Amino acid sequence: MATKTKSPTTQYVCSECGFIAPKWLGKCPDCGNFNTMQEELVRVEQQKTDVRRGVGTVVSRALPISKIGYEKFDRVNSGIEEFDTVLGGGIVRGSLVLLGGDPGIGKSTLLTQVAAHLAKEHPTLYVSAEESCSQVKMRCDRLRLASENLLLLNETCLEEIENNLGECRFVVIDSVQAIYTETMNSAAGSVGQVRECAAKLMRIAKSRQITFFIIGHVTKEGALAGPKVLEHIMDTVLYFEGQPEDNFKLLRAVKNRFGSAQEVGVFEMTDEGIKSVRDYAQIFLSESRGLAAGSAVTPSESGNRCMNVELQTLITKTAYGMPRRMSLGVDYNKLILLIAVLEKRCGIPFYSLDVYVNAMGGIKLNEPSIDLAVCVALASAAYDVPIDKYTAVFGEVGLTGEIRPVTYAEKRVNECIKTGFKRVILPAKNKKLCEKYAEKIELIPVQYVGQALKALQLRKDG
Repeated sequence: MATKTKSPTTQYVCSECGFIAPKWLGKCPDCGNFNTMQEELVRVEQQKTDVRRGVGTVVSRALPISKIGYEKFDRVNSGIEEFDTVLGGGIVRGSLVLLGGDPGIGKSTLLTQVAAHLAKEHPTLYVSAEESCSQVKMRCDRLRLASENLLLLNETCLEEIENNLGECRFVVIDSVQAIYTETMNSAAGSVGQVRECAAKLMRIAKSRQITFFIIGHVTKEGALAGPKVLEHIMDTVLYFEGQPEDNFKLLRAVKNRFGSAQEVGVFEMTDEGIKSVRDYAQIFLSESRGLAAGSAVTPSESGNRCMNVELQTLITKTAYGMPRRMSLGVDYNKLILLIAVLEKRCGIPFYSLDVYVNAMGGIKLNEPSIDLAVCVALASAAYDVPIDKYTAVFGEVGLTGEIRPVTYAEKRVNECIKTGFKRVILPAKNKKLCEKYAEKIELIPVQYVGQALKALQLRKDG
């Protein structure tokens, strides 16, 4: 008697040409590329309407936008103020939050604190796929966390994790690269496993209104390991940044369906765990600013907050034929453009000088309002004339040297007032909106880069 063979549940698809094979091949027979065969599940399409049997099922129907009601998202406090700020005001129930970062940066510590706080009022599960439960308990004891109601599970099989969810409303997965699903034969951490595990977690989260915090590994380039679809599935993607030996860390939101994707949270690593930092001056501003040439302060808008950040520049004579340009926290192409503007419009030569630019605290500044601050910092270093420590600068610089207006000008000036600055150089077209602050701070409107250099007494020609 012939036995019925079971149909395969997985197949291997070439990521370059789409060739399908029943087993893994080192080289694609169709396009000839190596190591492009990725395991995928065989999805059998179910027929939703069978006319021959007279069965018709309406699965979904389009509705006019006027009949679509607003969905209210309930938010829960995580116990860490900066973490709530980055998420957009708190944790949204039924969402998926992906947290990435370098090894040893503090990802597990941060989410352990969040899980311990949530466990006080909500059933919370911490799934440790890389550490034993005793190691997690030791971390909780070291951080002095009240974790009596926090459930711990040491498991790597996703199906077993799903069986242990019970009534839990919040779940931490540490990490997504260490878990696997039994429906695929590939090892945990492979492209197919990460994709399928993330998709299944998404279905569980949306169907049962469970919030998942998922820790992800990063590559040596700093990007999240695994397929890009991992980030597409998530509701929120966060990056934990900073040097392992540095106490201050930055939490950056690069995707957020329930808030701003430009938020940045500042944390300090202490013996009692990770704490929020509200006084940004000690991180983004140096105590010796105003004494040495080459530094300028600019109010930078990040999400719903405004922070004064110091930009430092260093100029040295090049030892080679081609001068070097290096930037940290500032876009490299923007730096090259601003150097060209200073050379052409202001007559400052940089062709034989190495230029280095750094944003204090490891923060990344991508908005155009920092252009003028970079220009005045470079001019200060070139002329070896320090800029007053109580002066802030912001404005976008065009290729003709004009200063263009920027958004949130009032908010930037107000932040300068709160942090003790006495004057601010701003675009002339933004002055009218900021005139109500004229009694509290000196407003210096400028239309061209040369006017800003003259106002700061950096031009030797007066």
